Amino acid sequence: MGKKQKQKVTLPPLLPPEVPEEEIEVSDEDVNFVTKNRAYAGFVSRLDTQSITKHVSRVANTKEDDLEALYEKRLRKKTLENEEKKGIEVDRVDALPVKTLDGKLYYKTVPKEAKKSEDSDKENENEGDKGVFKLNKAERRAKLKKKKKDEKKQGKELDQSEEDVPQNPQSDVLVEVKEDLTAAEVAEAKQLKIAELGTALLADPESNIKFLKELLSLCKDGDKSIEKAALLSSLVVFRDIIPGYRIRLPTEKEQEMNVSKGVKKTRYFEATLLSSYKAYLQRLITLQRLPEFNRVVVRCFCTLLDAHPHFNFSDNLISAVVRNLSSGDDVVRKHCSTTIQSLFKNEAKHGGEATVEAVQLIANLVKIYDCQLHPDSIDVFLALSFDEDLARKTADDDKAKRKKNKRGKNSDEQSRRAVSDNKRSKQELVSKTREEVNADFKAASLALDETEQRRMQARTLSAVFNTYFRVLKHTIQLDTIRSKINATSSVVPRGAHPLLSSCLKGVGMFAHLIDLDFMADLLKHLKILASGTNSGHSESPLTVSERLECCIVAFKVMRKNLDALNVDLQDFFIQLYNLILEYRPGRDQGQILAEALKIMLCDDRQHDMQRAGAFIKRLASSTLCFGSAESMAALVTVKNLLQKNVKCRYMLENDVGGVSGSIVKYHPYSSDPHLSGALASVLWELNLLSKHYHPTISTMASTISKMTTASNQVYMATVPPQQAYNELLLEKEQFNIKSDMKLHNKRKRGDHVLSGEDESSSLEVDEDGFLKKLSHHFTAVHDIAENEKLRRELDLATLSLQLHDEYKKRLKVKKEGSKLKKRKHL
Repeated sequence: MGKKQKQKVTLPPLLPPEVPEEEIEVSDEDVNFVTKNRAYAGFVSRLDTQSITKHVSRVANTKEDDLEALYEKRLRKKTLENEEKKGIEVDRVDALPVKTLDGKLYYKTVPKEAKKSEDSDKENENEGDKGVFKLNKAERRAKLKKKKKDEKKQGKELDQSEEDVPQNPQSDVLVEVKEDLTAAEVAEAKQLKIAELGTALLADPESNIKFLKELLSLCKDGDKSIEKAALLSSLVVFRDIIPGYRIRLPTEKEQEMNVSKGVKKTRYFEATLLSSYKAYLQRLITLQRLPEFNRVVVRCFCTLLDAHPHFNFSDNLISAVVRNLSSGDDVVRKHCSTTIQSLFKNEAKHGGEATVEAVQLIANLVKIYDCQLHPDSIDVFLALSFDEDLARKTADDDKAKRKKNKRGKNSDEQSRRAVSDNKRSKQELVSKTREEVNADFKAASLALDETEQRRMQARTLSAVFNTYFRVLKHTIQLDTIRSKINATSSVVPRGAHPLLSSCLKGVGMFAHLIDLDFMADLLKHLKILASGTNSGHSESPLTVSERLECCIVAFKVMRKNLDALNVDLQDFFIQLYNLILEYRPGRDQGQILAEALKIMLCDDRQHDMQRAGAFIKRLASSTLCFGSAESMAALVTVKNLLQKNVKCRYMLENDVGGVSGSIVKYHPYSSDPHLSGALASVLWELNLLSKHYHPTISTMASTISKMTTASNQVYMATVPPQQAYNELLLEKEQFNIKSDMKLHNKRKRGDHVLSGEDESSSLEVDEDGFLKKLSHHFTAVHDIAENEKLRRELDLATLSLQLHDEYKKRLKVKKEGSKLKKRKHL
C-alpha cells in the first residue's frame, strides 16, 4: 500500500507564502475559539514539523539554499506545460487576425497535445531518483512498458485526427504549383534533349546512329506535346539521312564473311536505320487513330513519301496516303492529293513502280466504297502522263526484230556452210559477251527498259479506265434503281454522283488512249447519261452541268479518234438543243455551257442549215433570261454561226420574214432542231438586247443585227465563247449598274459604237423623289385597305341592327295577339 501511495502522489502541494512571524496578527475571535475548544485544537501541539517539511519538499537531505532553486525550476516547467496545453499560435499567413474594440490583434490558436521529449523524460527520471521515493528495477520496467503503450495509443489517435482534420487548401495549391513547375521543367528538358539528339544525328549520322532509338523512345512519351515534337524531329532526321537507294540487309552467309571496318560500320548504320524507320512508321500508324494526332501523322506520311518514294516500306506509305484521299478534313485531303500528284509527276525518283501501286490502290478504294468518295480521290489521275509513242515504237521494233530474225536465219545457214567450226565458236563467244555487256549496262543505267515501261503503262491505263468505266456504270445503275423506286412520284430526286464530273474530265483527257473496242460502249453510255432516258421521267436525276459534260466528252472522244471512228453525233446535238432551255444561271455552271457551245457549235466546221438556224434562234431567245456572262457566250456563238452560214443571215431581215422552206411554220418548243422551222422566224431578240443594261452586250447585239450577207466584220469576231464568258465575269466584278427613274435612256440611231469600246451613259437617280413616291404609294394602298376593312365592319353592324329591330317587332306582335286572346276569353 505504501508503494501504491507513493506512486499516486505525483505533484507536491504549493508552499504557503513566507511571512515573518513578527508580521502575523491573530484576531480575538481566533483566540476565543481556541480557548473554548482546546480538545479539538490539541493535535496541533503533537504535530511532527520535521517530517512535514520532508514530505512537502520531497527532497531528502537537501539544504535550504538548494531548495529555493529547485522550486523555481519546477515552477518554470509548470508554466511551460500550461502554455502547451493552452495552444499554439497559427501561422499568420494561414489565418486572418481578429481586432478587438481596444485595437489589439488576436490570432487563432489550435490545441496541441503535450508530448514529452526524451530529454524531459530523463529529467523526470533524474528528479524521481533525487526524490524521496526511489523505484526498483521491476517498477522501472513496468513504467517503461506502460510508457510505450501510451505512446502507441497517442500515435494512433494522432493519425486518426490527421485524417479527420481537412487539409489546408492553400497548401494543396502550393503543392500543385510545385508539381506544375516541375512538369514544365521536365518538358523543357525533354525538348532540349530532342533538339540535341536531332542535331547530333544530322551532323554525323553514321557515328551517332545509336541516338536514333533514344529519339524514337520520346515518341512514346505520355505528354502529347512532347510526342508531337519528337515525331516532327524524327521526320526531319529521316528525310535527311535516308540514302538514295533501297537497303538490303546482308544474309547469314554474308555476315559470316570477314569484312573491313568501314563495311561493318555501314552495315550497322543501315540495319539500325531500317529497324528504327520501321518502328517509326508503326508508331505513326498507331497514333493515326487518335484525332489530335491525325494531321501530324498525315504530314509525316506525305513528307516521307514525297522525299523518298524509292525507299523501303514505300508500299505502306502509299496505302496510308491513299486512304486519306477522301478524308473529311480539308487540310488532310489537300495534303494527300498534292503528294500523290507529285508522285505521278516525278517518276524519275521511283521508276514508275510507285505510280502503278498508287493507281491500283485508288481503283480498289473506289470499288470498295462503291464510288461514294470525294472527287479529289480520282482527280489525281489528271496528273498522270503517258507516252503516246511508246506503243508505236514497240510495235515497230517487234516488226523489225521479226525481219532481222528471218534474215538472220538465212544468213546463218549460208555462213554455217562456208565457215569452219573454229570460226563458229568465236562468233558465239563474241555474241554472248555482247549480250552480257548490254545486260550489265541496262542494270547500271537509271533508265528503264522499254518493255518494262510499256508493261507498267499498260497496268496504269487498265486501272485508270476500269475506275472510269465503273463510275459510269454505277451512275446508270443508280439512276435506274431510283427511277423504279420513284415511279409513282412526279419529281425524281437528284442523286449524288460525286465522282461523275471528275470521271468525265478524265475520259475526255485520255480519250485518245482508249481501246477502239470500247468506243461504241462508251458513246452508248454517254448518250444515256446525257439524255436521262433511263429514269423514265421528264426530269433527269443528273444536273444540267453533268449532262452537258457528257456531250462534251463524246465530242472529245470522237475528235481524238477521228481516223478510226465514223459516228453520228446527232443525238448529242439534240440534247444540247434541249439543255439550253433547262439551263438556269446561278444553279448550273456557265463555264461548262460555254465549253459545250465552243466544242459542239463553234469548232465544228460543217453545219446543217436547219440545225444552225435552230441553235441561232434558241440561243438568241435564251439570252433574254441569261446572266450577262452567259448572254455574252451565247451571242458570240450566234455570231460564229452566222459567219459560217451565210443563208441564216436572212433571219436578220424583218421585211422578208425569214427563209421559206419545207417547214414554213416556226415551232419554238420542238425538241429536234431539224423540225423547229427556225429559218422561218426573225431574230427580234437582238433589238431588245441592243437596249441591254450592260454596254458590251448591247454593242454585241447591235453589231450582229447589222450583219449583212456581204460583210463579215463583227465586234469580237475571233473571241471564243469561253474567253467571252470569263472576261465578262471579271468585268462584272467592277461593273456597277445605274438605273434612272427618269427617261434619259433614249438613244439615237447611229450612236452604237462599232469598235471595242463600251458605251457610257450618263444616268442620274433622284433618290429623294423616288422614296417620296414609294412612301405615298404605300400610304395610299394602306388607306385603301383600311377603308375596305371599315366598310365591311360597318355593313356587318348595320345588318345586325336591322335583325335586332325585326326581332323586336315580332315580339310586340306576339304580345298584342296574346292580350287579345285573353280579352276574348274574359
